[in-house]
Amino acid sequence: MKRRVVITGMGAITPVGHDLKQTWQSLINGVSGIDKITHFDSSNLPVQIAAEIKNYKAEDYFDAKEARKLDIYTQYAMIAAREAVKDAGLEAGNFDPNRTGVITGAGIGGILTFEEECVKCHTAGPRRISPFFIPKMIGNIAAAHISIEHNLKGINFNVMSACASANHALGTALRSIQYGDADIIVSGGTEAAVTPLAVGGFTSMRALSTRNDDPQTASRPFDKERDGFVMSEGAAFLVLEELNHALARGAKIYAELKGYGASGDAFHITAPVEDGEGSARALSMAIQDAGLKPEDIDYINAHGTSTPLNDKGETRSLKTCFGERAYQIKINSTKSMVGHMLGAAAAIEAIACAKSIETGIIHPTINLVNPDPDCDLDYTVGTAIKQEVNAAISNSLGFGGHNSAIVITRYKG
Repeated sequence: MKRRVVITGMGAITPVGHDLKQTWQSLINGVSGIDKITHFDSSNLPVQIAAEIKNYKAEDYFDAKEARKLDIYTQYAMIAAREAVKDAGLEAGNFDPNRTGVITGAGIGGILTFEEECVKCHTAGPRRISPFFIPKMIGNIAAAHISIEHNLKGINFNVMSACASANHALGTALRSIQYGDADIIVSGGTEAAVTPLAVGGFTSMRALSTRNDDPQTASRPFDKERDGFVMSEGAAFLVLEELNHALARGAKIYAELKGYGASGDAFHITAPVEDGEGSARALSMAIQDAGLKPEDIDYINAHGTSTPLNDKGETRSLKTCFGERAYQIKINSTKSMVGHMLGAAAAIEAIACAKSIETGIIHPTINLVNPDPDCDLDYTVGTAIKQEVNAAISNSLGFGGHNSAIVITRYKG
């Protein structure tokens, strides 16, 4: 018998809020976090918009000496993880550190540090490279800092599968607890890639929206006039805990993480399979793993990137998996408001699923004004709705054909 796993804590820092409460309020109110890029001068780029963390000051969260040793992607991770740990009531130390782990997701990692040190290397010579370059830049270091700060000595590593990273991290954490490798795992995703190199790279791929004159409408998933995704940044973390362990310490239970499915397209380095077959398999695997049937699913938080190929392919994958039932399921895209947080995207979307189960509110997909005829499902357009949600899916896809889906359900004793 696999052990049951519940969500007992959540935290986030996003372009629409510095904590989970503010982020969730913004999402249900349809607030966009997209605007002109301020992190660097983008005037010489075709893309001049992004979803940045607003008014962020490292000194509000870290002392100056510590902040200098942390890439901003690690800072975001630590802030979101702190909130999740506090929310779960773990600050009291009522857990075994050796049975408590950290599994993070990051699609890129410390790219700002990488850029800065590369410039330094080529202008001043390699002897001027910071001794903190490697430990600031590597993709696993956020997991290390979270474990050090909270004395979490269990399983500890990072998953890197592009924009599917956080779902793979959450799914791996689920398995680790189910099969007894840990009792608690702090898991989620983090990213801080609104930098010249990253934005320039995605621009060269023609993956980003160029709707510079109207940033807040640039991310428009499933809309006929969508022209690319919007770069974003931030972090979101959940505390996953074995059910009996959570009950024994009197933890609040938001929802149950019930199923996980993952697949590969084996098709193309960036484009999804046109018929969405790979994603449909991951969705079906997650539903089966949860012990559910397609008709049990009430709500799907779609990958919904606002790119021409993804939205069409994802819609087809949902129809393949659910058949006619797909037309009866409420679907939305968190990215319509927060942009694409890359390796952190699936984590904030998993939180949206848990919050919808908790509150009975499904946030809207904004900017869907002219529906694409090929995207003809119910995307919860314009305004939030009240609806009881008993079972939700968070669906995520990554460059390289990486598909991942998780099922979150209402906790029933």
